[in-house]
Amino acid sequence: MIRLTDFMPVDHPLRTKVKFNIRAGSGGTAAWDLMLADDPEPWLDMTRHRERHQNNNLDHADYVLAFAQYYPYGPQYFIFGGFFEVTKAVPEIIGGSGYVLSQLDQYSEYIKRLIIKLDKPIGRDLYLRKYEGLQQGSLNPQVHELAADTKLGTFPGYQNVRLKHHDLQRIVRQEEPSWKDALSSVKGVYVITDTSSGHLYVGSASGEANGLWQRWSGYANVANLTGGNKRLEELRSRAGDQHIIDNFQYTILEIFDPKTRAESILQRESFWKLAFGSRAHGMNAN
Repeated sequence: MIRLTDFMPVDHPLRTKVKFNIRAGSGGTAAWDLMLADDPEPWLDMTRHRERHQNNNLDHADYVLAFAQYYPYGPQYFIFGGFFEVTKAVPEIIGGSGYVLSQLDQYSEYIKRLIIKLDKPIGRDLYLRKYEGLQQGSLNPQVHELAADTKLGTFPGYQNVRLKHHDLQRIVRQEEPSWKDALSSVKGVYVITDTSSGHLYVGSASGEANGLWQRWSGYANVANLTGGNKRLEELRSRAGDQHIIDNFQYTILEIFDPKTRAESILQRESFWKLAFGSRAHGMNAN
């Protein structure tokens, strides 16, 4: 195994801290989920936060390596979330974080790819550690995995799917197990949103053997980004493939048992087209 400090040496070890984030407060959002969110501020807030010393600069550190507990693997695994410079906030903030984190380019290629394993689970007194001497302590972090591509979270539940196109491509390409199992297990009605315009396309997986997984795998294929839909093809011809990759988002509206008759699912698809007005004002041609 490779030690973390051997894999990620820093120029100023005495002025660098390592932050092992788990969740936002007691029972709050998991650190990994905050790292995955579109808005980076909650993740930065978690990395800045000191429970009893909100106005210091991470115990006078000038730099911090931030990690989030990678719960798909277990409590002793953490995924890299960035290397930051710590500077004092000006003017001074009273009652809040008194410092600013600025992400450095160094090691940025490892964000959401590098996973380390600790010798023991993190306790409340261990989440912020000095870089110097880190390997001699009880945590002794070792490099566990450097993924070929950025990691995604486990399947969040059908009601919480809000998937960008480039993430859909990655999930299908890597056949992420939790996503493939969940989407293959159901048929359903879904909506595609063009986030640049707000236009909607309502579709369904009503007859596919592998349900939503099979249907969405088609969309992930760059050669078949539109599934043959007339208005989506017109948009693709006008704006190009990259517009779809950059702006399309996929959400599940309803799920059905695989034994559900196709006609029943198509009726629900029609209902949602009417509800959203996606024929008159969106991207449904029929």
